[in-house]
Amino acid sequence: MERRLAAILLTDIVGYSRLMGLDEEGTIARQMAHRVDVLDPKIATHGGRIVKTTGDGLLAEFPSVVDAVRCAVEVQQEFAKRDGAVPDDRRIRYRIGINLGDIVIDSNDILGDGVNVAARLESLAEPGGICISGTAYEHLAGKIDVCFEDAGEQRVKNVPRPIHVWRWQSGAASNKKRSLIAPFGRGLILAVSGFVLVSALSGLVWWQFWSPATRILSGQEPTQTTRTEKPVIAVLPFENISQRPEQDYFSDGITQDIITDLSRISGLFVIARNSTFAYKATATKLQQIASELGASHVLTGSVRKSGKSIRINAQLIDAATRHEIWADRYDRQVSDVFALQDEVTQRIVSSLSVKLKLSEKHRLTRSAKVDPEAYDMLLRGIDRYRRLTKEAVIESREFFKKAIALDPNFARAHADLALTYITAANLGFSDQREAAVSKALEMAKFALKLDETLPQTQFVLAAVYRAQREYDKALAAARKAVALDPNYADGYFQVALNLNYAGLPDDGLTEIKKAMRLNPRHPFFYVLVLGQSYYLLGQYEQALKQFERVKGANPEFGQVHKFLAATYVALGRVDDAEWAVEELKAVMPDFSLKKEIFSAPFKDRRVLDMHLDRLRKAGLE
Repeated sequence: MERRLAAILLTDIVGYSRLMGLDEEGTIARQMAHRVDVLDPKIATHGGRIVKTTGDGLLAEFPSVVDAVRCAVEVQQEFAKRDGAVPDDRRIRYRIGINLGDIVIDSNDILGDGVNVAARLESLAEPGGICISGTAYEHLAGKIDVCFEDAGEQRVKNVPRPIHVWRWQSGAASNKKRSLIAPFGRGLILAVSGFVLVSALSGLVWWQFWSPATRILSGQEPTQTTRTEKPVIAVLPFENISQRPEQDYFSDGITQDIITDLSRISGLFVIARNSTFAYKATATKLQQIASELGASHVLTGSVRKSGKSIRINAQLIDAATRHEIWADRYDRQVSDVFALQDEVTQRIVSSLSVKLKLSEKHRLTRSAKVDPEAYDMLLRGIDRYRRLTKEAVIESREFFKKAIALDPNFARAHADLALTYITAANLGFSDQREAAVSKALEMAKFALKLDETLPQTQFVLAAVYRAQREYDKALAAARKAVALDPNYADGYFQVALNLNYAGLPDDGLTEIKKAMRLNPRHPFFYVLVLGQSYYLLGQYEQALKQFERVKGANPEFGQVHKFLAATYVALGRVDDAEWAVEELKAVMPDFSLKKEIFSAPFKDRRVLDMHLDRLRKAGLE
């Protein structure tokens, strides 16, 4: 068999089955016209070869990435012009994926990993858009005047390694780099989607520990990150230098704690954890990270743990000048870890001449100690929890219980234990949902008695109260969380969610945008709630834009299809709404309006009735 390096291009028609159902003969005729007039000539002009065709797509190879990308862009631009007058529900849109990789020649066909990756890239592209791999993008520098958006590293089906993805969209007005949430693995989506009815927008609280692997096209909101007079700090994951990979949980935990401490300083603007942890174990240059996150300063460091002793190295760097503002090494006992974190925070505050409030000064002079083993159990529990499977959540609960047994007054352990119960209730991990909610409330209230300054406790309380439909209490707890931590991105998300359900979507819109600015590489559910705010405000075109972004990155996430269906009805696009319902049924076959009544806890019954009526018009019974 012959092997060679080639640029592989794959195309696919979006919603081909639906189009054929609407107008089989007309769709085939327009598809053939596209081939004869645009696709085939463009591929030939740019030196490509059509390897094979499918019912709604084709596979082509090019000797050059530059030629493949030029061809793809010209094709998409031409299709956009040709179909401009075609009714939206009849318009033929293509997705295109391009990869540079090794291929195997088998007769007239091409096979191999390079083709598989191109296929996955095609599935990530938006309608009328293009996705290319990082290896392909590297060959474009200085050779083509086309702006691609950085979509970050993506994990895709049947590809064992992450793929760095870059996106282009026809008509895109901005050349600013944006972020993408990688689609969930199919197994996790299918496991969770059945319970998303009661969790995604009604009481889910696991996002505060959610993995940075989950990304979505952020849109323009996070580009406002640097629009502040405050120093903008990005704390990158501290490196585990213990030569023991199993100690990663400890270095990650130290990093998280430092982020938490810094974020509670009102004079700083602190980038959220899952945005900075996206760069863990990557070769991305510090200046690029700072630019993508809008950071003026970057904190880096390393952790070595040996028994009950730890050594931490930390460096604060000015992103603009690349100069090191300060660097220091700390040798401490694990029991002094909180005091160590306070010392690091104090050094940053002092170096940047940040003015502290009296309460902040008091907090930074604490002398709190923690049982080393209890702290270790806490960090192990958090590490397990982030995996978000039923088994992992239950396992994390046991670690939190062990931490409490070692240190009964460890407030954080009580708060995180409460988190496991509300998560189990909302994700269907518990057969006794009401009992789990009650347990979460009990544990959160106890954590509050031990330490009323923990914003995470208020976060959990907000989720619990919303699950109990106590809207005023839920909103008050969420607002308390961000009052305690003015940089708490997930706290602002929680506020926005509660405002939407309480009937104040205008205020919800403001709060979710705050969350996005603090968390530039925000999770997909931020975008979902942003779309929900627009939907409740009657700004349906804006809502549709956000929901389509979620769908583009997570097509198997059922909740987005529900909102798409309702939004299409609101816009008078009933055919599209019916198609959205079909997609909803495919990923959530047990969805029903009866369940939606429970899963959509709108305070105003009229809002719920309007929402349900739209879903009925979309074809749900």
